[in-house]
Amino acid sequence: MKKIISGLVVLIVAFGLFAFSVDEYQFEISRNLNIFATLYRELNTHYVDELPNEKIITQGINAMLSSLDPYTSYIPESELESYRTSTTGEYGGIGAVVGKRDNINTILMPYVGFPAHKSGLLIGDQIVKIDGKDVKDDTNSQISEQLKGHPGTKLVLTIKRLGQDESFDVTITREKIVISNVAHYEMFNDKVGYIRLSDFTTNAGAEVKKALQELKGKGAKGIILDLRDNPGGLLEEAIKVANVFIPQGKEVVSTRGKVKSWDKQYKAPYQVVDKDIPLAVLTSGGTASAAEIVSGVIQDYDRGVLLGTRTFGKGLVQATRPLPYNAQLKVTTAKYYIPSGRCIQAIDYSIKNEDGSVKTIPDSLKVAFKTKSGRTVYDGGGIKPDIVITPREYSSLLFNIVNDNLMFEYAGQYYLKNKTIPAARDFHLTDVEYKEFVDWLNGKNVSFSSQMDDAIVSLEKMARKEQYHQGMEESLENLKTKVDEIKSSYLMTFQDEVKLMLEQEIVSRYYFHEGIIESAIHEDMAVAKAVEVLNDPAEYKKILN
Repeated sequence: MKKIISGLVVLIVAFGLFAFSVDEYQFEISRNLNIFATLYRELNTHYVDELPNEKIITQGINAMLSSLDPYTSYIPESELESYRTSTTGEYGGIGAVVGKRDNINTILMPYVGFPAHKSGLLIGDQIVKIDGKDVKDDTNSQISEQLKGHPGTKLVLTIKRLGQDESFDVTITREKIVISNVAHYEMFNDKVGYIRLSDFTTNAGAEVKKALQELKGKGAKGIILDLRDNPGGLLEEAIKVANVFIPQGKEVVSTRGKVKSWDKQYKAPYQVVDKDIPLAVLTSGGTASAAEIVSGVIQDYDRGVLLGTRTFGKGLVQATRPLPYNAQLKVTTAKYYIPSGRCIQAIDYSIKNEDGSVKTIPDSLKVAFKTKSGRTVYDGGGIKPDIVITPREYSSLLFNIVNDNLMFEYAGQYYLKNKTIPAARDFHLTDVEYKEFVDWLNGKNVSFSSQMDDAIVSLEKMARKEQYHQGMEESLENLKTKVDEIKSSYLMTFQDEVKLMLEQEIVSRYYFHEGIIESAIHEDMAVAKAVEVLNDPAEYKKILN
């Protein structure tokens, strides 16, 4: 085996020396390939143990690519299907999100109308076995692979359900799963329509067009297009979505790269659906790529008002290149430029906030551009909205309640006791019901650790180390007592934010993903501000002019 690998390495090196000896630049490539191949050959020959060839080469490739931008990546054959799913939105499976809850494989969200939902699976159902095989120790990716398969094939899930002592089997026939890009649309009130676009996979443009036409048919005089946390997707769908609001022939985006064949200009290809209806676009730090193109185009043509927070700042174009043995290279080939001339890409894509969003860019590094009406806009990383709305900040205590799956667990018990609730937008917990949740939570003896607790522990350690602890004992105990008092009253003092999140968790049991959106938008500050702007024509025009 070693002789075969060594022979292949020699051939690779020989080919490299032949192919890359044209000039100095090509010689550098050849030289480095020679060094790499020789190093690997020496390792393979002399290293004390047998090398895990595929693993070590994959690690080497990934390490090399990590020195470039975050989006150039190696896709081995084993991950190719998942990559295609992410770009096309299509796969064969049962149509459900599955994840770990208390380290148990659990149905987190069945998609309405697909096999899991039609088979009666519920949020919170635990998957014990798949086709008779115990999957207790399987990872999320292993579970996902077992659930996927060719449409028309069957599988048997052994399910453990809350409120039932015995597990039971459910036979499901896999189907082609096509994930909808428009997660929800509705008339928010009698004048304003709301469209939530969550992805840019196949048919995104057609779905937005259909939603807009239906909402206009119901009397919409203004539209909210919610692109928050939309990670983007297909460039052609970004063009089609923009074309719903931008006239035919208008430039949507251009690309520029090292290879001149990648320098292209893309224009709106079809007749516009509506170029005049007042439009408000919602953005966030999770609005990326194709979603940023649409946001930027709307802003550059003064076609609508942007509200929210600065977008992610991903303006790099990727293309896939075939590699041997059915692997693929996803490589950055160009950058996106929107009509004003701005590049969406962050100036330094290696410097991000913890959530992945763009850090504040110094004014000295920004370049000014003009929109169609002459408004000044800047590059430097993502799209800054016309109206900045700081999102609601939740306490670490609430985060811990959610992260410990306590709301998830309670929602399941609530569903067990209440088979029906009002429509998602009308559902609200009564004070009595909320008190029942608080009592249930207190009965769990939950330790609400917070950053304050961590700070006190650190302070104690430092006091002991510096030998100050004896004189600070009383003060530290008083501080602990005060923090405990605040935590014990937290659930009542901040019941509005706790109740809102609990209501959405409960609503998901009855109305699934769409119900969560419908419940949340009617308590959403950004949506409320967008409605206010759309209902004030003078303010709307003032912002755009």
